[in-house]
Amino acid sequence: MTLLLLLAAAVLGYAFWKGWLSAAFLRWAVGGAAVGLAILLVARGSPLLAAALLLAAGAWAWSDARRAALSPLAPADEAEARAILGVDAGAGEAEIRAAHRRRIAEVHPDRGGSAEAARRVNAARDRLLARLRRTG
Repeated sequence: MTLLLLLAAAVLGYAFWKGWLSAAFLRWAVGGAAVGLAILLVARGSPLLAAALLLAAGAWAWSDARRAALSPLAPADEAEARAILGVDAGAGEAEIRAAHRRRIAEVHPDRGGSAEAARRVNAARDRLLARLRRTG
């Protein structure tokens, strides 16, 4: 049974890493695995361990979902923000703003792009400019 759970976790992890699964699906999969393991633990006589497992899985899912809901389109880190705008690590404010203008012209909904792509470009600009304000 343990080997089967480890194999399922490895398959889900690989599928998520390849981009075949969404983060929301992964939250549901981890939650389902935690419930299944908790039932197994209760059946084997460890209700406290099962309760701790469910509490930890619930806290993780809640915090992950809350973080995703607060900023669903923001780049994950500065490297992703730089990749979206196409600037290097030492880019200054003027270079970031120029790259933003070029990139937003490509993805703006008025020019045939999507609103989501435009929001991501704006979020990338905001993230990099905030970093400059903190460090500069």
